[in-house]
Amino acid sequence: MDIRNEWKKLSWIVVGFLALYFLPVGNNKFDNAIMESLHLVKWYAQEHVLLCLIPAFFIAGAISVFVSQASVMKYLGANANKFLAYTVASFSGTILAVCSCTILPLFSGIYKMGAGLGPASAFLYSGPAINILAIVLTAKILGAPLGIARAVGAIFFSVIIGLLMHFIFKKEEVAKANKQMMMPKPEVSRPLYQNALYFLSMVGILVFANWGRPQEVEGVWFFIYSFKWPITTAFYIAFNIILWRWFNTKAWKLCLGLVFVSLAFLLTPNNPLVPFTVGFVILAIIANTGNDESKDWISSTWTYAKQILPLLLFGVIIAGFLLGRPETEGIIPKEWIVSLVGGNSLGANFFASFAGAFMYFATLTEVPILQGLIGNGMGQGPALALLLAGPALSLPNMLVIKSIMGTKKTVVFVSLVIIMATISGIVFGHYFS
Repeated sequence: MDIRNEWKKLSWIVVGFLALYFLPVGNNKFDNAIMESLHLVKWYAQEHVLLCLIPAFFIAGAISVFVSQASVMKYLGANANKFLAYTVASFSGTILAVCSCTILPLFSGIYKMGAGLGPASAFLYSGPAINILAIVLTAKILGAPLGIARAVGAIFFSVIIGLLMHFIFKKEEVAKANKQMMMPKPEVSRPLYQNALYFLSMVGILVFANWGRPQEVEGVWFFIYSFKWPITTAFYIAFNIILWRWFNTKAWKLCLGLVFVSLAFLLTPNNPLVPFTVGFVILAIIANTGNDESKDWISSTWTYAKQILPLLLFGVIIAGFLLGRPETEGIIPKEWIVSLVGGNSLGANFFASFAGAFMYFATLTEVPILQGLIGNGMGQGPALALLLAGPALSLPNMLVIKSIMGTKKTVVFVSLVIIMATISGIVFGHYFS
């Protein structure tokens, strides 16, 4: 018997027992924090799992099956043209209007397919950070200087963070580059334009199904919002046609699936989430009963789902316990946060970027949250620091990144985001306070 190992087990048992023995159940603050964590994870499950994560898992699974490793390495690999790689990665957020959690399956897909650490890190940051709608909303509600600073800062951040990640772990990247140079060029099963349209249709479903309602009931953003579900449906139909014509999926299966989706819509016309969910359930069944390529696709999708989803939900529960929902508070009082982010000191900017990095922001929710914080005395510098760190990171996001690229790289990535957001906040606050 290993005595040291047994003592370690006993220590954990004692710590667990003491935690339960002194659990402050009945304390209003603690009970409220527990309820906030449950409310937040319920809200996340209702609003984001079906609409955001499920399509993202399917896209990530498709990347690993239908995109050749050679293609990923050509544009984002360790040997890829650096200008092209970072341009593609840094501007990806203008297409993907996703949050810090939805980007994770996509990041995992390209990273495991051989993307260089630098471009992959740039993609990981830019995906949730450079959301055109969020930037426009920021400029309109919080002011043009803050909106412009957010857009410019996010683009430069993604490139700089990617380059720093590459140089910090250059030894590993050189080894990866040498290994990739020795790999044989795989055969191409279908033309590039077919794969491009295939992914475009899925990204269209992801983007428009999650198109947020703007505050003003006029303009192009509200017009798109008004027709978000017809546009999503059009992309779904196009996706089915692509599966039939180019991916050898049986037409009768796809037609039967469209019939079930139509019936779901007729039965629940005021709840588009039901036919949307039915559509993806039918898609999973069709793929799982199709050819070997389709079965590989659904298998890869399931692999990403079981790896990422439990960590995300656990992280959301912890974030809700600590910080609550946007309009409420958890165990940490919001007055503490507001009192710590006034002015433009180093401490205020650092705390804003640090707190923002651990909070979970759904797409577009950071703007009304900041509007309230600024109204309560938050400085312009800390506001930008939170905008640059918050939407790109969250506690659930960090837990999953750690499982994908390891603790050391995750700590460096998160630290770079927080440090750069802090510096940007100080500079911006100095000129625009």
